[in-house]
This record gives sequence, C-alpha cells and structure tokens, in this order.
Amino acid sequence: MKWLRWLPSILWMALIFYLSSRTGDEINTILPFFQKYLPFIQDFNWGHFVSYFVLAMTFDFAFNQKSFQWRYKLIIVLLCTLYGATDEIHQFYVGGRMMDWYDLRNDCIGATLWVLLIKIPYFQQAWKKLS
Repeated sequence: MKWLRWLPSILWMALIFYLSSRTGDEINTILPFFQKYLPFIQDFNWGHFVSYFVLAMTFDFAFNQKSFQWRYKLIIVLLCTLYGATDEIHQFYVGGRMMDWYDLRNDCIGATLWVLLIKIPYFQQAWKKLS
C-alpha cells in the first residue's frame, strides 16, 4: 500500500493541470474573488509559489523516510521543476495563456522553499509526526 502515499501528489498535480487548462478569460474571472479577501494580490504569480510548495510537500510525504536525505530533497525539487515545465508547455496550448519562464522559476522557488523549510529541526520534527 506504499503507492497510496503518492495519491496526494497525483491529486495535487491533477488540480494544477485543471487550473492550467482554464483559458485566460476564465482565470481572470477568478482573480477578483481572491482580491476580495487578499487585496494586495495583483495577479496569480503567487499561485506558482504556493502550488509548487504544496506539490513538494506531497512528494516529501510520498518518499516517506527517504525524504530526510538531501539526495531526495534534490529529487523533489527536480520533480517539481519538471512538472512545472510540462505545465508551462501545456499552457502554451490553452487559449489566452502562454509559456512563461518566470512562472517556471517561481515553481522551482516554491519547491525549494519547502525543502529548505523542512530541514529546519523544529519543522522537521513536526513533519515527522504528521507524515
């Protein structure tokens, strides 16, 4: 049943894929909802940080105890970056969307932030208890 640990990653990637499938007009209709509660948000660039931070977290969960090794932390960032690249290619074919290297950079930064945060002893201990 070790494969069940990968279910959160698969579901989160499906959500990213779904949101990336929305056209530019559809995405622009969602933005005012977020701005109502978070008025400082001007665009969805923050979404890349958050989405790939969470994706890295789900990969960390999937790797279980192995994920405490630096080698697996690097693999997590690489997997997130590769998925981010495929996501940008996917967006190229969606109306009103485009490939953006800055989005890919933000995806990588979000994943890296998780990896660095979880190496801090306090957070690492809490994560061990949760996962």
